[in-house]
Amino acid sequence: MQIKETTNDGLKRAYSLTIPASDIAARIDAEVKKIAPQVKMPGFRPGKVPANLVKKMHGDQLHAQVVNDTIRESVDSLMQEKKLRPAMQPKIELGEDYEQGKDAVLDISLDVLPVVAAPEISGLKLERLVVPVSDTQVDEAVQNITDQQKSYKDAPKTKKAGDGDQLIIDFVGSVDGVEFEGGKAEGAPLVIGSGQFIPGFEEQLTGVKTGEKKTITVTFPEDYPAENLKGKEAQFAITVQQVKVESETKADDEFAKSLGLEGLDKLKELLRGQLEQETNGLTRTQMKRQLLDHLASGHDFAVPEGMVDAEFDQIWAQLEQEAAREADPEAALKEIEGERDDYRHIAERRVRLGLLLSEIGQQNGIEVTQQEMAMLTQQAAQQYNQEDRDRFMQFVASEPMAAAQLRAPLYEDKVVDFLFSKAEITEREVTREELESAIEAEETVVAKPAKKAAAKKAPAKKPLAKKASEKAPATPKEKASAKPAAKKVSVKAEEKAPAKAATKAATAKKPAAKKPAAKK
Repeated sequence: MQIKETTNDGLKRAYSLTIPASDIAARIDAEVKKIAPQVKMPGFRPGKVPANLVKKMHGDQLHAQVVNDTIRESVDSLMQEKKLRPAMQPKIELGEDYEQGKDAVLDISLDVLPVVAAPEISGLKLERLVVPVSDTQVDEAVQNITDQQKSYKDAPKTKKAGDGDQLIIDFVGSVDGVEFEGGKAEGAPLVIGSGQFIPGFEEQLTGVKTGEKKTITVTFPEDYPAENLKGKEAQFAITVQQVKVESETKADDEFAKSLGLEGLDKLKELLRGQLEQETNGLTRTQMKRQLLDHLASGHDFAVPEGMVDAEFDQIWAQLEQEAAREADPEAALKEIEGERDDYRHIAERRVRLGLLLSEIGQQNGIEVTQQEMAMLTQQAAQQYNQEDRDRFMQFVASEPMAAAQLRAPLYEDKVVDFLFSKAEITEREVTREELESAIEAEETVVAKPAKKAAAKKAPAKKPLAKKASEKAPATPKEKASAKPAAKKVSVKAEEKAPAKAATKAATAKKPAAKKPAAKK
């Protein structure tokens, strides 16, 4: 094997690697001898098929296999001989003019990881902003729960329904006198003023009484999900079974017991714990940002361009998704396009921070244990059915880079916790609002993220009735289990985070390079 370095520029490396035809031929002959005893051919006893016939029968397949295996082994040898640490999978190209009987010439290009000096961690000072949870906040949380657990009681038969009152109704919908599928329900609850049904439906039931029958006319919106009902005028024959009024829900032991708890004190204890967990998470975020700012300010080494490209692509895809959810997607896209370079700087910073954290972790013997890795894999596998879950577990076990993808976030958190343990930390008591403002104010990176488009989102489609939705796509009511809109993950809120790919690449055991298919 002959190796010639063709590029050595910063973190970029490229090599021309020549594998002699004689080496390939020798390996093919070895493979022929290995499989010949198992080859069966009419006219020959088992194991007595001549090698030249075996080669004639399986030559193309054996050649492709040998070339691919030789390429993989040669690239592995190159990495070891030159002591290369690839940032990402090397790009490997087999010469277009290659054919059987010729030398195989490979062009190999890659980005290597930079040599990162162990960051100085002594003398690190951080401030922890502490938010105590008050009794008032706990009481407010209890009240929020009681407000969400609305209950209703029967109203007198003379009561006319108004805003906030609940109706229990039967209804049958029809278009041009013909009932449509999904337009019928019995005992359907409806709170007037809730906006639960399509426009015009609830308003026409204001003033009805228990036992009253009424026919109303409504027009389905043009954007209604059922094609056969879009823009159509429909009549609904309605029977009001009962008018109900909201009854007061008291935050007491009985209410707590209705939630499956021992009493009100237990409910308050749980809510206090949740509030403390929330604020502790914000406190950690603010401290982590201080830490990353400290690391970023003291290091400015070159990072692999391919890793920055991958991180930027991830950021940009996220921004495009967010822009697509705005009322004016084109304006939102135009806005972020003007700050493309800023986001490129953010990607570069993330990669650099990931490499720094990896170096700190390796220098201080930080690792993710096998038990922790097993738990991570099991948790990730829960999103699949049993068959796919087993395949996922096998995939993670056999693919080092897939395992590293799972490992990276936990590894990063362990390194951050290690740095927290080494830092001199002072505490300052603040309000939650002050803590959130402090997180927003920490915009110390060179690149600033784009502003969000201010345009309002289009209003959500209003369904008609709940029960009908469960019968057919033409239902007047969208299913309550419909997937919510994807949660926005602001790049601004995460711009100080290190790139997981950098942490993964710097700590993962490198797999063999992907091999190009050999020509027959």
